[in-house]
Amino acid sequence: MSAIRIENIHKSYEETEALKGINLEVNEGELFGLIGPDGAGKTSLIRILTTLILADEGNAEVIGYDVVKDYKKLRMELGYMPGRFSLYYDLTILENITLFATIFGTTLEENYDLVKDIYGQIEPFKHRRAGQLSGGMKQKLALSCALIHAPKILFLDEPTTGVDAVSRREFWEMLGKLKARGITIFVSTPYMDEASLCDRVALIQEGNILQIDTPQGIVDQFDRELFAVKSARKYQLLEDLRTYPHAHSVHAFGEFIHYTDQRNDFQASTLNQYLTERGHEQLHIAQVDPNIEDCFMALM
Repeated sequence: MSAIRIENIHKSYEETEALKGINLEVNEGELFGLIGPDGAGKTSLIRILTTLILADEGNAEVIGYDVVKDYKKLRMELGYMPGRFSLYYDLTILENITLFATIFGTTLEENYDLVKDIYGQIEPFKHRRAGQLSGGMKQKLALSCALIHAPKILFLDEPTTGVDAVSRREFWEMLGKLKARGITIFVSTPYMDEASLCDRVALIQEGNILQIDTPQGIVDQFDRELFAVKSARKYQLLEDLRTYPHAHSVHAFGEFIHYTDQRNDFQASTLNQYLTERGHEQLHIAQVDPNIEDCFMALM
Protein backbone atom coordinates (compact mmCIF):
# COMPACT_ATOMS: atom_id res chain seq x y z
CA MET A 1 0.00 0.00 0.00
CA SER A 2 1.22 3.51 -0.84
CA ALA A 3 2.03 5.93 1.96
CA ILE A 4 2.58 8.74 -0.55
CA ARG A 5 1.09 9.10 -4.01
CA ILE A 6 2.08 12.08 -6.18
CA GLU A 7 0.55 12.77 -9.58
CA ASN A 8 1.76 15.48 -11.98
CA ILE A 9 2.79 18.01 -9.33
CA HIS A 10 3.89 21.39 -10.69
CA LYS A 11 5.12 24.37 -8.70
CA SER A 12 6.51 27.71 -9.87
CA TYR A 13 7.80 30.82 -8.13
CA GLU A 14 7.27 33.74 -10.52
CA GLU A 15 9.45 32.82 -13.53
CA THR A 16 11.16 29.84 -11.86
CA GLU A 17 9.58 26.42 -12.41
CA ALA A 18 10.61 24.47 -9.31
CA LEU A 19 8.69 21.23 -9.98
CA LYS A 20 7.86 20.03 -13.48
CA GLY A 21 5.26 17.29 -13.33
CA ILE A 22 6.45 15.08 -10.47
CA ASN A 23 5.06 11.54 -10.27
CA LEU A 24 6.11 9.02 -7.63
CA GLU A 25 4.85 6.62 -4.97
CA VAL A 26 6.33 5.72 -1.59
CA ASN A 27 5.40 2.45 0.09
CA GLU A 28 4.28 2.13 3.70
CA GLY A 29 7.18 1.46 6.07
CA GLU A 30 9.74 2.54 3.48
CA LEU A 31 12.77 4.75 4.02
CA PHE A 32 12.62 6.77 0.82
CA GLY A 33 15.29 9.24 -0.24
CA LEU A 34 14.88 12.30 -2.46
CA ILE A 35 18.41 12.93 -3.72
CA GLY A 36 19.56 16.05 -5.52
CA PRO A 37 21.61 19.25 -5.29
CA ASP A 38 20.47 22.60 -3.91
CA GLY A 39 17.76 24.11 -6.08
CA ALA A 40 16.59 20.77 -7.46
CA GLY A 41 13.08 21.11 -5.97
CA LYS A 42 13.40 18.91 -2.89
CA THR A 43 12.16 21.43 -0.33
CA SER A 44 9.24 22.56 -2.52
CA LEU A 45 8.01 18.98 -2.85
CA ILE A 46 8.29 18.30 0.89
CA ARG A 47 6.46 21.52 1.74
CA ILE A 48 3.61 20.51 -0.58
CA LEU A 49 3.42 17.06 1.01
CA THR A 50 3.39 18.54 4.53
CA THR A 51 0.57 20.98 3.61
CA LEU A 52 2.72 24.10 4.01
CA ILE A 53 2.35 25.33 0.41
CA LEU A 54 -0.01 24.55 -2.46
CA ALA A 55 0.98 23.02 -5.77
CA ASP A 56 0.02 24.92 -8.91
CA GLU A 57 -1.17 21.72 -10.56
CA GLY A 58 -1.49 18.03 -9.75
CA ASN A 59 -2.59 15.92 -6.79
CA ALA A 60 -0.90 14.34 -3.80
CA GLU A 61 -2.04 11.97 -1.06
CA VAL A 62 -0.17 11.19 2.16
CA ILE A 63 -1.28 8.17 4.24
CA GLY A 64 -4.63 8.30 2.47
CA TYR A 65 -5.26 12.02 3.02
CA ASP A 66 -5.45 14.58 0.24
CA VAL A 67 -2.84 17.23 1.08
CA VAL A 68 -5.30 20.04 0.27
CA LYS A 69 -8.75 18.79 1.27
CA ASP A 70 -7.62 16.88 4.38
CA TYR A 71 -4.78 19.10 5.54
CA LYS A 72 -6.04 19.45 9.13
CA LYS A 73 -6.28 15.69 9.65
CA LEU A 74 -2.95 15.07 7.92
CA ARG A 75 -1.06 17.56 10.08
CA MET A 76 -1.97 15.53 13.17
CA GLU A 77 -0.51 12.34 11.65
CA LEU A 78 2.79 13.53 10.19
CA GLY A 79 6.11 14.58 11.65
CA TYR A 80 8.17 17.26 9.92
CA MET A 81 11.76 18.33 10.42
CA PRO A 82 12.64 21.32 8.20
CA GLY A 83 16.08 21.91 6.81
CA ARG A 84 16.66 24.98 8.98
CA PHE A 85 16.53 24.57 12.76
CA SER A 86 13.21 26.19 13.62
CA LEU A 87 12.65 25.48 17.31
CA TYR A 88 12.66 28.12 20.04
CA TYR A 89 16.21 29.20 20.86
CA ASP A 90 15.26 30.77 24.18
CA LEU A 91 13.48 27.64 25.44
CA THR A 92 15.33 24.69 26.93
CA ILE A 93 15.42 21.22 25.40
CA LEU A 94 12.72 20.02 27.77
CA GLU A 95 10.56 23.12 27.25
CA ASN A 96 10.67 22.73 23.46
CA ILE A 97 9.66 19.06 23.61
CA THR A 98 6.93 19.77 26.19
CA LEU A 99 5.54 22.55 23.98
CA PHE A 100 5.30 20.32 20.91
CA ALA A 101 3.77 17.48 22.93
CA THR A 102 1.15 19.86 24.32
CA ILE A 103 0.26 21.16 20.84
CA PHE A 104 -0.54 17.61 19.77
CA GLY A 105 -2.42 16.74 22.96
CA THR A 106 0.14 14.35 24.40
CA THR A 107 3.07 14.32 26.85
CA LEU A 108 6.72 13.37 26.81
CA GLU A 109 6.00 10.63 29.34
CA GLU A 110 3.26 9.11 27.15
CA ASN A 111 5.53 8.74 24.11
CA TYR A 112 8.89 8.49 25.84
CA ASP A 113 9.45 4.97 24.54
CA LEU A 114 9.28 6.26 20.96
CA VAL A 115 11.86 9.03 21.41
CA LYS A 116 14.07 7.56 24.15
CA ASP A 117 16.85 6.41 21.79
CA ILE A 118 17.15 9.96 20.46
CA TYR A 119 16.05 12.12 23.38
CA GLY A 120 18.05 9.97 25.80
CA GLN A 121 21.26 11.30 24.22
CA ILE A 122 20.38 14.92 25.01
CA GLU A 123 18.29 14.39 28.17
CA PRO A 124 21.29 15.06 30.48
CA PHE A 125 21.26 18.60 29.04
CA LYS A 126 17.47 19.05 29.12
CA HIS A 127 17.71 22.39 30.95
CA ARG A 128 20.09 23.89 28.38
CA ARG A 129 18.61 26.46 26.00
CA ALA A 130 18.25 25.31 22.39
CA GLY A 131 20.29 28.26 21.14
CA GLN A 132 23.31 26.96 23.06
CA LEU A 133 23.29 23.48 21.48
CA SER A 134 25.75 22.09 18.94
CA GLY A 135 24.56 21.17 15.44
CA GLY A 136 24.28 17.49 16.31
CA MET A 137 22.30 18.17 19.49
CA LYS A 138 19.95 20.55 17.66
CA GLN A 139 19.38 17.78 15.14
CA LYS A 140 18.42 15.30 17.87
CA LEU A 141 16.13 17.84 19.54
CA ALA A 142 14.35 18.64 16.26
CA LEU A 143 13.84 14.94 15.53
CA SER A 144 12.52 14.34 19.05
CA CYS A 145 9.98 17.14 18.61
CA ALA A 146 8.93 15.76 15.21
CA LEU A 147 8.29 12.34 16.78
CA ILE A 148 6.73 13.29 20.11
CA HIS A 149 3.14 12.80 18.87
CA ALA A 150 3.85 9.34 17.37
CA PRO A 151 3.36 10.27 13.68
CA LYS A 152 2.63 7.64 11.05
CA ILE A 153 4.96 9.26 8.55
CA LEU A 154 8.06 11.40 8.98
CA PHE A 155 9.35 14.07 6.56
CA LEU A 156 12.95 15.20 6.92
CA ASP A 157 14.26 18.02 4.73
CA GLU A 158 18.06 17.80 4.43
CA PRO A 159 18.42 16.80 8.10
CA THR A 160 22.19 16.24 8.03
CA THR A 161 23.26 19.42 6.25
CA GLY A 162 25.86 21.30 8.28
CA VAL A 163 26.52 18.61 10.89
CA ASP A 164 29.73 16.65 11.40
CA ALA A 165 30.36 13.19 9.96
CA VAL A 166 29.84 11.40 13.29
CA SER A 167 26.46 13.09 13.83
CA ARG A 168 25.45 12.21 10.26
CA ARG A 169 26.20 8.53 10.89
CA GLU A 170 24.38 8.53 14.23
CA PHE A 171 21.38 10.21 12.66
CA TRP A 172 21.02 7.57 9.95
CA GLU A 173 21.33 4.85 12.57
CA MET A 174 18.40 6.48 14.39
CA LEU A 175 16.38 6.53 11.17
CA GLY A 176 17.01 2.81 10.76
CA LYS A 177 15.55 2.18 14.22
CA LEU A 178 12.49 4.31 13.45
CA LYS A 179 11.93 2.42 10.21
CA ALA A 180 12.08 -0.85 12.17
CA ARG A 181 9.11 0.48 14.19
CA GLY A 182 7.07 0.73 10.99
CA ILE A 183 7.30 4.50 10.50
CA THR A 184 7.41 5.60 6.86
CA ILE A 185 10.29 8.04 6.35
CA PHE A 186 10.67 10.49 3.45
CA VAL A 187 14.06 12.20 3.59
CA SER A 188 15.75 14.63 1.23
CA THR A 189 19.50 15.08 1.03
CA PRO A 190 22.14 16.56 -1.29
CA TYR A 191 24.66 13.93 -0.10
CA MET A 192 24.91 11.15 -2.67
CA ASP A 193 26.57 8.77 -0.20
CA GLU A 194 23.41 8.81 1.93
CA ALA A 195 21.40 7.35 -0.96
CA SER A 196 22.77 3.88 -0.22
CA LEU A 197 21.14 4.02 3.23
CA CYS A 198 17.62 4.25 1.75
CA ASP A 199 15.33 1.45 0.57
CA ARG A 200 14.60 3.34 -2.63
CA VAL A 201 15.58 6.75 -3.96
CA ALA A 202 14.40 9.30 -6.49
CA LEU A 203 17.10 11.35 -8.18
CA ILE A 204 15.86 14.90 -8.83
CA GLN A 205 17.41 17.75 -10.79
CA GLU A 206 15.89 21.08 -11.89
CA GLY A 207 12.40 19.99 -10.90
CA ASN A 208 12.49 16.70 -12.82
CA ILE A 209 12.71 13.14 -11.49
CA LEU A 210 15.59 11.49 -13.34
CA GLN A 211 15.19 7.97 -11.97
CA ILE A 212 13.47 6.01 -9.18
CA ASP A 213 14.85 2.68 -8.00
CA THR A 214 16.77 0.99 -5.24
CA PRO A 215 20.31 2.39 -4.85
CA GLN A 216 21.77 -0.83 -6.24
CA GLY A 217 19.23 -0.87 -9.06
CA ILE A 218 20.35 2.59 -10.17
CA VAL A 219 24.02 1.60 -10.05
CA ASP A 220 23.33 -1.59 -12.02
CA GLN A 221 21.99 0.50 -14.91
CA PHE A 222 25.29 2.33 -15.39
CA ASP A 223 26.26 0.97 -18.81
CA ARG A 224 29.85 2.14 -19.37
CA GLU A 225 33.26 1.23 -18.02
CA LEU A 226 34.33 3.83 -15.46
CA PHE A 227 37.93 4.84 -14.82
CA ALA A 228 39.51 6.83 -11.99
CA VAL A 229 42.33 9.01 -13.29
CA LYS A 230 44.89 10.91 -11.23
CA SER A 231 48.03 12.92 -11.91
CA ALA A 232 50.23 15.46 -10.14
CA ARG A 233 48.38 18.30 -11.98
CA LYS A 234 44.72 17.75 -11.20
CA TYR A 235 43.21 20.87 -12.73
CA GLN A 236 45.20 20.55 -15.94
CA LEU A 237 44.23 16.88 -16.00
CA LEU A 238 40.56 17.85 -15.87
CA GLU A 239 40.96 20.19 -18.85
CA ASP A 240 43.01 17.69 -20.88
CA LEU A 241 40.48 14.91 -20.31
CA ARG A 242 37.62 17.17 -21.36
CA THR A 243 39.38 17.97 -24.64
CA TYR A 244 40.30 14.32 -25.31
CA PRO A 245 38.51 13.49 -28.62
CA HIS A 246 37.03 10.23 -27.33
CA ALA A 247 35.84 11.45 -23.91
CA HIS A 248 32.23 10.68 -23.07
CA SER A 249 32.05 12.07 -19.51
CA VAL A 250 34.58 13.73 -17.21
CA HIS A 251 33.94 14.94 -13.67
CA ALA A 252 35.96 15.53 -10.51
CA PHE A 253 35.58 13.00 -7.74
CA GLY A 254 37.71 13.75 -4.69
CA GLU A 255 41.38 13.47 -5.60
CA PHE A 256 40.50 11.58 -8.82
CA ILE A 257 38.80 12.39 -12.10
CA HIS A 258 36.08 9.93 -13.12
CA TYR A 259 36.18 9.25 -16.84
CA THR A 260 34.14 7.28 -19.37
CA ASP A 261 35.05 6.79 -23.03
CA GLN A 262 32.90 6.84 -26.16
CA ARG A 263 34.53 3.68 -27.51
CA ASN A 264 33.62 0.12 -26.58
CA ASP A 265 37.20 -1.07 -27.14
CA PHE A 266 38.85 1.60 -24.97
CA GLN A 267 42.33 0.80 -23.67
CA ALA A 268 43.76 2.68 -20.71
CA SER A 269 47.19 2.63 -22.36
CA THR A 270 46.01 4.98 -25.14
CA LEU A 271 44.76 7.50 -22.61
CA ASN A 272 47.98 7.15 -20.63
CA GLN A 273 49.99 7.99 -23.75
CA TYR A 274 47.78 11.00 -24.55
CA LEU A 275 48.21 12.41 -21.05
CA THR A 276 51.94 11.66 -20.87
CA GLU A 277 52.46 13.61 -24.10
CA ARG A 278 50.83 16.58 -22.38
CA GLY A 279 53.32 16.53 -19.53
CA HIS A 280 51.37 14.63 -16.87
CA GLU A 281 53.44 12.73 -14.34
CA GLN A 282 52.59 10.24 -11.57
CA LEU A 283 49.66 9.04 -13.66
CA HIS A 284 47.20 6.57 -12.21
CA ILE A 285 44.42 5.07 -14.36
CA ALA A 286 42.28 2.25 -12.96
CA GLN A 287 38.82 0.87 -13.64
CA VAL A 288 36.43 1.39 -10.71
CA ASP A 289 32.84 0.54 -9.84
CA PRO A 290 30.30 3.35 -10.31
CA ASN A 291 28.32 4.80 -7.41
CA ILE A 292 25.14 6.86 -7.14
CA GLU A 293 26.96 10.11 -7.87
CA ASP A 294 28.37 8.70 -11.12
CA CYS A 295 24.87 7.58 -12.12
CA PHE A 296 23.43 11.00 -11.26
CA MET A 297 26.04 12.74 -13.43
CA ALA A 298 25.35 10.32 -16.29
CA LEU A 299 21.59 10.95 -16.10
CA MET A 300 22.16 14.69 -16.20
